[in-house]
Amino acid sequence: MSFENKIALVTGGSSGIGFGIARHLLDEGAKVVVTGRDIAKLDKAVQALGPNASGLVVDFTKKTDIDALYQTIRRDAGRLDLVVANAGAGTILPLGEITEQQVDQTLGANVKGVIFTVQGALPLMPSGGAIVIIGSTASMNPPAGMSVYGASKAAVRALVRAWIQEIRGSGVRINVVSPGPVRTEGLDNFFPPEQADAAFASLAEQSMVGRIGVPQDIAHTVAFLASDAAAYINGVELFVDGGASQI
Repeated sequence: MSFENKIALVTGGSSGIGFGIARHLLDEGAKVVVTGRDIAKLDKAVQALGPNASGLVVDFTKKTDIDALYQTIRRDAGRLDLVVANAGAGTILPLGEITEQQVDQTLGANVKGVIFTVQGALPLMPSGGAIVIIGSTASMNPPAGMSVYGASKAAVRALVRAWIQEIRGSGVRINVVSPGPVRTEGLDNFFPPEQADAAFASLAEQSMVGRIGVPQDIAHTVAFLASDAAAYINGVELFVDGGASQI
């Protein structure tokens, strides 16, 4: 599927799943704006992505940063055809150890950030545009210690159900892609080295296809939902986890 002459925004696109999505959209012909919080990492990502990529430093817990992002895109590109709301945050803390900082950071990035990402993008999007929000299987079945993160992703699902009604007739679709565990640098660094092999084997065992996800799995799904091939798909949450959440 081609995204020739399309302009895309991928938030949190300097690493991991977001970087994989940005690379795939570029391979399909899009011009892509990626965001990140670390300017050095962002510059490195943009260099790796090539001349049709550009980068902007944005903290999605701050509406002023999001507003500035869209002012820049309006000035430089004039429109957005595709928005992938991937930027987010999450830490593991069980009930009894949850902190105000964790709640503010997680809900700030995953709920507040998504709200203003979508709201700010809509005035720039023509009919036929698509928004894909990266959720998580934790929206339905959060592991122990991830209650706040899971709640933030469940909130996104509820938001989308309301939003597709509120923008009815705009020609813009909004869908959610909810990955299971995906092999990224962040996940690699999450487990202590002595536990990593066993942890990845356990995650692969939970998948009905016998392996852990990779960023390309998510990127291909996002591209499908953003394409004209999915023109009649709106408001869904599509789980991309090898079937683990369906049993």
